[in-house]
Amino acid sequence: MNLSEVRETLKAEVLYGEDKLDREVTSACGSDFMSDVLAYVKNQALLLTGLVNPQVVRTADMMDMKCVVFVRGKHPDGNVLALARERDMVVMSTPMRMYDACGRLYSRGLRGEE
Repeated sequence: MNLSEVRETLKAEVLYGEDKLDREVTSACGSDFMSDVLAYVKNQALLLTGLVNPQVVRTADMMDMKCVVFVRGKHPDGNVLALARERDMVVMSTPMRMYDACGRLYSRGLRGEE
């Protein structure tokens, strides 16, 4: 699935990286605990979270993720977006709750770690 399909599926607004939506993602995870992402996540390309601080982008970057999607209509501040630009990471916001967003992506074939 490419990030353009993620945007459509989640009815998401692209906050940064509109020109990078052709990137492919093969897996995803949803968490508000960045320590869990660091401890348990491997080979994830997409992070869904309701946490809106710079640590989200730093964590996603450490895990080589291509995109962060903020759920529940949350929008990060300019510092978070600036950090995402530095890391060349796509950032989106969806009005959906995390459970619904993960379910929709899963039903379209985007899985988590086996």
